[in-house]
Amino acid sequence: MKNLTFLFFFAAILGLAFTNPSSSVVSFNVDTTASFVKWTAYKVTGKHFGKVKLQSGSLKMNKTKLVGGTFVVDMTTLAIEDIQGEYADKLKGHLMSDDFFSVEKNKTATFEITKATATDKMGGYKVDGNLTIKGITKPISFTSKITNDGAKVSSTSTIKIDRTNYDIKYGSKKFFESIGDKAIYDEFDLEVTLVANK
Repeated sequence: MKNLTFLFFFAAILGLAFTNPSSSVVSFNVDTTASFVKWTAYKVTGKHFGKVKLQSGSLKMNKTKLVGGTFVVDMTTLAIEDIQGEYADKLKGHLMSDDFFSVEKNKTATFEITKATATDKMGGYKVDGNLTIKGITKPISFTSKITNDGAKVSSTSTIKIDRTNYDIKYGSKKFFESIGDKAIYDEFDLEVTLVANK
């Protein structure tokens, strides 16, 4: 009887040892109607801001821990919010042109999480991943705040991007030194709000 008990115990230990940890990873699909990316771009004489929508995405959670995710941004939804009318239309057209995001040729931008490191016990993370814009992929890092109630995951992230890393050189003093007050700063900000459901 003792031998039989030992065999059951040994089998249970082996089962735990060889359990695939990825089996506990749950994918939460991004709600594209509730999620969005706010962008803010800066120039010497001021700034412009607006939003762009997500086409699809998912956050991968192991219990309460963020372990991965992939996202597709629909660049055709780029919108201007700080101005209206003719000037907004002109700015949108310029941003979608080859001077900036070449949207006709690159209708989406993508991001894939490669590593997520918890920074506190309140849902703070340092996120590393690969961002692809205009077909160019570069690694980026940023901070994120995650909340998870079991059925829904929400996150907010603040990201700073150097556009010249993605061959967006228009108005950059890095390439046009004499441009003066017409310069557009190389870095722009993204505020990403995600809502994902099980």
